[in-house]
Amino acid sequence: MLLALRTMKAVVESMGVKLYCPADGMYALFNSPFPAHKANASVDIYPGEVFREITPSPVSGEVVLIRKVKAPSGSGFDAADHDTVILIKNAENLDTMTKILHIDPLVEVGDIVHIGDPIGLSLRSGYYGWSTSPHMHVEVRSPMDPIRARGGYSLNTVDLAIGKPVEEITGEVIYLQPEFVYLRLNSRGSGLVGTVNDEPAILDGGIPYYGWMGAHIENAPDSGTIELLSVPIADVTERFHHSCKGTSRDYRFTVNSKPILGLSLTLILDDVPLVKLIPLKKNGLNFDLGERVEINLIN
Repeated sequence: MLLALRTMKAVVESMGVKLYCPADGMYALFNSPFPAHKANASVDIYPGEVFREITPSPVSGEVVLIRKVKAPSGSGFDAADHDTVILIKNAENLDTMTKILHIDPLVEVGDIVHIGDPIGLSLRSGYYGWSTSPHMHVEVRSPMDPIRARGGYSLNTVDLAIGKPVEEITGEVIYLQPEFVYLRLNSRGSGLVGTVNDEPAILDGGIPYYGWMGAHIENAPDSGTIELLSVPIADVTERFHHSCKGTSRDYRFTVNSKPILGLSLTLILDDVPLVKLIPLKKNGLNFDLGERVEINLIN
């Protein structure tokens, strides 16, 4: 086994198992249309922006299964014809397993891995959208039900810095490619901060294009509204431990007065949040590195 390559930090936990993200990476619980995310039972961990790069293990344990599965063709991009399921029996709780998707494995069944060890290469499969960055989909599962799309244990976030709700969404372009642009915000916290029932909360999801979203908050409610810039953008439908989810209202974003598909919101281990701007089509955002831009919310 290769030596660990990245500094790792715990970001979520479940059933006594902590899942780790590279300290310079990002993660999201609700930024996906798939069932496990809507059930607060999966986290996507983003180690970087380049496909086919080495991905570090989010847990320690024994690799007990590797299964290649057929994947759909890419929608607007070239995709691998397969995806891979990796199951690891967790060292922290031997009565659980971690399920990992979207990685071409460098490990084999029977290998012992530790947090941060290379486990595979990031894989772009047809399960991705055209603007989706490289990531691994991670769940904590029962050994009796380790693989299907539903059934993972609920996740709790670890050590979030929520910060203050933003009064404007402005920032600097730090990364761009045809499918999206990353903006470093002029605010603090582990993500873009709005409110839930007037309490500060970090927003998480693809808004408004997925039609739903999540919010991370100290005291999660089971009803009410999620707001950004004092505008209600979603109605709360379900609460979890320190988070809730909601159904989106009718609104849209513009960037420097130009319409965009929306914002892809993740969490970060630094205290300077990033926002991914998704254009209506590829090459739809013509910015320069270092350019200052403003995002407006229109309802």
